[in-house]
Amino acid sequence: MGKSTLLNALVGQKISITSRKAQTTRHRILGIQTREHAQFIFSDTPGFQTRKMNTLNQALNRSVTSALQDVDVACFIVEAGYFGEDDAKVLRLLPKDLPVILVLNKLDLFASRFELPADRDVALLDFMKKMGQAWSEIGGRPDQSEQHFAEIIPMSGKNPTDVQRLLDVLEEYLPEGEARYDADTLTDRSERFLAAEILREKVFRFTGEELPYASSVVIDQFKMDGTMRRIAATILVDRDNHKAMIIGDKGERLKKISTEARLDMEKLFDGKVFLETWVKVKRGWADDRAELRAQGLE
Repeated sequence: MGKSTLLNALVGQKISITSRKAQTTRHRILGIQTREHAQFIFSDTPGFQTRKMNTLNQALNRSVTSALQDVDVACFIVEAGYFGEDDAKVLRLLPKDLPVILVLNKLDLFASRFELPADRDVALLDFMKKMGQAWSEIGGRPDQSEQHFAEIIPMSGKNPTDVQRLLDVLEEYLPEGEARYDADTLTDRSERFLAAEILREKVFRFTGEELPYASSVVIDQFKMDGTMRRIAATILVDRDNHKAMIIGDKGERLKKISTEARLDMEKLFDGKVFLETWVKVKRGWADDRAELRAQGLE
């Protein structure tokens, strides 16, 4: 749906990893954007898991539902022009007393399907009318017959004007109060956590659909050596052939993964990084509660 890409655009900095592989986000990450008269604290949750229910996915779903307990407004993000059964399953989870803004993301991709702007506008308007119905009419629970989206915002997370417009809308739903974070704070996560996420993103990017969802990254060492960050990391996979996929022919793929990760880390941390990376097979790690707790996922 482009959820993490949108969060990065709203914050103005890359703090949440992105890839074409679905269900990339695993941890709840706070992204912070401070304006002159408002501070937004965005909670980027994992996407709700509706298929394979291993221990990892059950933990991710608990993270989603718990996040709904302490927010002032929710953004329900779908792809513009599409609302399927997986989306409806998420809709049924939403509480009654929370304003929910429907974000129709990837409007640029939706528009590319039409040769004429007039045809695009008609199709978008029809879709917005459909989504403007009571939730029970579009796939929600029967007891959601009185619930509607507070706003429907068609947009592209790649369009800065659209991003600012969404911020303007969200600002109206923020309660009055003191700022919780300094104006220059972008996230609540540590550099160690961000380093692991960046490396995991590159694993997904360079393996595409070859590598199943069950891979992870553990930071074994993160220390400062003068102004340089020395980082040692292990990529966890479930099978021997997954390890071979990541390493590649004569180690070339692992070298590309590590190099791209290091360059992104240096850009984010604004300093030199020395990165050592290993790949380890740990069968069944996604169903191992102790391992999930060690990674902060349980």
